[in-house]
Amino acid sequence: MARKEFKVAIVGATGLVGQEFIKVLGQRNFPMSSLHLFASDRSAGRKITVNNEEMEVQETTPQSFEGIDIALFSAGSEISHHFSPIAARAGAVVIDNSAAFRMEPQVPLVVPEVNAEDIKEHKGIIANPNCSTIQLVVVLYPLHKANPIKRFIVDSYQSVSGTGSAALEELSEQARQVLEGRTVVPHVYPHQIAFNILPEIDLFLDNGYTKEEWKVVEESKKIMHVKDIAISATCARVPVFIGHSEAVHIQFSDPMSPDTARRILAEAPGVKVLDDPNVSLYPQAWSAAGSDEVFVGRIRKDISHDCGLAMWIVADNLRKGAALNAVQIAETMVERSWI
Repeated sequence: MARKEFKVAIVGATGLVGQEFIKVLGQRNFPMSSLHLFASDRSAGRKITVNNEEMEVQETTPQSFEGIDIALFSAGSEISHHFSPIAARAGAVVIDNSAAFRMEPQVPLVVPEVNAEDIKEHKGIIANPNCSTIQLVVVLYPLHKANPIKRFIVDSYQSVSGTGSAALEELSEQARQVLEGRTVVPHVYPHQIAFNILPEIDLFLDNGYTKEEWKVVEESKKIMHVKDIAISATCARVPVFIGHSEAVHIQFSDPMSPDTARRILAEAPGVKVLDDPNVSLYPQAWSAAGSDEVFVGRIRKDISHDCGLAMWIVADNLRKGAALNAVQIAETMVERSWI
């Protein structure tokens, strides 16, 4: 029996995540009959190599989605707000990487390893979670199923690629300027990012948290279907090109040993345990870049609480934190005949 194939569109094809969409779709041999690349009018006409062939990027218009089966969006909330409903009305299933619809009650917010069944409830739009949330819940959910989590605190150390290509260029340029003794003038971030850490990602809210931190709190609860877990987050931008890292302190309902946690996580989908302090084996952003897995290590008792564990989680924010997770949502729909 011939495998069904789908017409796929990428909106935001020239951005970092858009480029990763193209790479992941090819690497995973997603069943496509055609691929259509869209971006803003500024990027229209640009050529992108796909499967050794040059494809021209088209301007996104309301007519772009006629005949499209799956539309992968990563062009920012404003574009998603405008074009996602248009694409859905045209018959496409939209998988949106922006924050536009994540907390809308009628829009599923999905990490396939955690809540794949939620995909069935979509009304044409499925939201891809925030990068730092995705890697967090992939690790926490299997532990939560075994021993309900009552509270966790997460501190994230997020790479500049989460901001886009201009931030990658700014880090490279600032590093050269600092090493050459020249004056640094920031443009992408409010302060110098080279050789520095900025405890500010997205806008500050009235409660003192940033929007990025609040995303971690609210999205984790929605994905894991829990309302009563107490969560606090601090998100910092670090001078790393690719890969987000997280220090997590978890309070369970009952005590859990580090060995039990390692055993559960070793069997969890999408997780790879790297945990041997004797040989300095633990997850690192540098080595996680380009990988599909979420890596976890430094698993140990939290000495501040009898029911606590502490751990270190790392993942490639452009892959599992964005493009890969969205493609996995599409794969799940195909595998389960939900599209």
